Amino acid sequence: MKEIDQGSLRLLRLLQQDCSLALSDMAERAGMSQSTAWRKVQELEAAGVIRARVALLDARKLDLKLCVIAHVTLDDHHEEAIASFSAVVRNHPEILECYALSGAFDYMLKIRAADVESYETFMTRYLLRNPHVRNVVSSFVLREMKASTELPL
Repeated sequence: MKEIDQGSLRLLRLLQQDCSLALSDMAERAGMSQSTAWRKVQELEAAGVIRARVALLDARKLDLKLCVIAHVTLDDHHEEAIASFSAVVRNHPEILECYALSGAFDYMLKIRAADVESYETFMTRYLLRNPHVRNVVSSFVLREMKASTELPL
């Protein structure tokens, strides 16, 4: 995609804040016609800049009160080990995010669970039973200081 113009950036900011806005409201707030806004959003979606439009849910209200940051170390980094670990990550919705890291740990996972007991069950049943996982260091989130899905545009 070519460079993103200021009008498209305004639309992206609005969509990040509330993707349920009516096209007419979005266009008005972005200072453009509805047809221009619609065309720009379609272009951004086609280019993959807009990957999805989703609802953000409150985990606490859905009884997923425990947020865990787990640092995982694998035994080795052969293709089979990475594929096996990746399958665990993909197949378990408790894992919300996964990042390959440099430094002391290989991966960082953000995991949601109802409580410590359910996390322990998940960890021992799925993470630690993976033959390539050497170690898992878990930290329980005490307070969420900031959580945002908005990119700094």
